[in-house]
Amino acid sequence: MVGAGLSGAAHGALAVVLVALAGWAQAALHVVAPGQSLARALQMAADGDEIQLLAGVHRAQVGVIEQRRLTLRGVGGSVVLQADGAHAEGKAILVVRHGDVRVEGLEFRGARVPDRNGAGIRLEQGRLHVVRCRFFDNENGILTANFPDTELIVQDSEFGLAPANVALPHLLYVGRIGRFTLTGSRLSGGAKGHLVKSRARENHVRANRLVDGLGGRAAYELEFPNGGLAFVVGNVLGQSADTSNHTVLSFGAEGSDGRPHALHVVNNTFINAARRPALFVRVHEAKLGQAVEQTLVNNLFVGLGLTDGLGTIAGNGNHAAGPHELVDATDGPFGLVRDSALRGRGVVPGRAGQVDLQPGIEFTPPVGTRGLAPRSVWSPGAHQD
Repeated sequence: MVGAGLSGAAHGALAVVLVALAGWAQAALHVVAPGQSLARALQMAADGDEIQLLAGVHRAQVGVIEQRRLTLRGVGGSVVLQADGAHAEGKAILVVRHGDVRVEGLEFRGARVPDRNGAGIRLEQGRLHVVRCRFFDNENGILTANFPDTELIVQDSEFGLAPANVALPHLLYVGRIGRFTLTGSRLSGGAKGHLVKSRARENHVRANRLVDGLGGRAAYELEFPNGGLAFVVGNVLGQSADTSNHTVLSFGAEGSDGRPHALHVVNNTFINAARRPALFVRVHEAKLGQAVEQTLVNNLFVGLGLTDGLGTIAGNGNHAAGPHELVDATDGPFGLVRDSALRGRGVVPGRAGQVDLQPGIEFTPPVGTRGLAPRSVWSPGAHQD
């Protein structure tokens, strides 16, 4: 039956296959080949269905997800949603209205809208889980609205090629939502905007590679403009020599909206490729109007720079280092060289309330993570081996 459906898809008809899914008596699998209508598949799909896009370039295929539960998945190889000037509601290639949505194995490319704030995916409300997706040459890779009951999870995905002719192209821009999680992902090639900007109340940024790279001109690599609760653990954050802002991680620059604040920065590798000093971490307590609970443990600071608002770099397993201490400080893997005297000179990370600050995972290129076993001896930085 599935084979017959795919054959029909090749001749221009959307294939629909009834399948059994846990929790749903009967759900449909909608198969969309290049040249067919994604919007039509979205209109046909019911709550709990899955839409599969077949390998190839799907040009000018955009749409709005209105279902309470839906999976959108790329299969069979590289699946590219190329905007080619099309957009849904003047917002994005794909608009997620609400509900619980999973998007997996798709590439979003070339999002442009009249107000120059278009996105590969626009999340308006609900819960969105993005897995193994790619976002290139978009005015924003992912952009969310500002509903506090909204959650965004981005896993094992890649963002890059921010367009230079857009005022502030952010690779990943999270609005005032409830919770944001980013793991195993790679962001590079910014242009004036940020690699990651999040206004979420709670943020978990773990085991990512936020390295702007050669020719990148991003401002902040990671910004929390309104503060909030931020757990930044096990990442590599690299500022290029051509950066448009010398701060790498910024917290609270636009002031508070009454939310609680805490910043926990543990086992990260910060890299400044420029000859001028960087502000590796900057906390704007004055703008937030209150003291911020802060943790700065086991971080490795490579190149010229300092921290502002978190005291000195020295102590608590934090260490400054030159580029020679890393296997490759430009393209990775960003781990300490075998004979580095800094190996084993970290401390055991603790907890922040109910959250374990130990890095339980480690980034693996090109995207993804591997598990890290608990240990009593830690090295500074994002990589332990």
